[in-house]
Amino acid sequence: MTELEKKQSGEFYDTRDIQLRTAHNRAKELMKKYNDIPASDTEQKENLLRTMLGSFGKNCRINQPFYIDYGTNIFLGDNAFINLNCTLLDTGAITIGENTLLGPDVKIYTAVHETKWTERFWFQGDEAIAIKTRTEPVHIGKYVWIGGGTVILPGVTIGDYAVIGAGSVVTRSIPEKAVAFGNPCRVHRYLDAAEK
Repeated sequence: MTELEKKQSGEFYDTRDIQLRTAHNRAKELMKKYNDIPASDTEQKENLLRTMLGSFGKNCRINQPFYIDYGTNIFLGDNAFINLNCTLLDTGAITIGENTLLGPDVKIYTAVHETKWTERFWFQGDEAIAIKTRTEPVHIGKYVWIGGGTVILPGVTIGDYAVIGAGSVVTRSIPEKAVAFGNPCRVHRYLDAAEK
């Protein structure tokens, strides 16, 4: 099994792998190009995003600057909107549903490292030579609103129509139609049928 296959399947993988480094470097170069495109040049921005991301639905918009890890693990549904200064560290899959809004400064992480320091590194003798990493995907449903400054941790699913308050740290999955906020993020109420 290649290191890419390990990464995509959620197993521990070696980030020093040349195939992964090449993909990572390509993404960083495309990200820099995207962030340097004039804001008014929507056609060039959209063309680059279609090259950079795993999928880019109709009528999506991503305000600059925008930060990624690989890009190819980001999947956007139609009409998704990502405001400025968002960071999507897509070592694993990040799926964002149709008509979902991310406020400014939202951070989504998919990389996982072990809690015990002795298991957090690849060792050669007594020397730590690399960080052990695995991934857990993040799935955000349709018609979701993520408030600015929110941090979403690996493995989280946010259900359809949910609202996450600004500045939240989402450590666990949030069900559909929930209004949730805080650190850690907790459900405070549910939208009724008329609010859906």
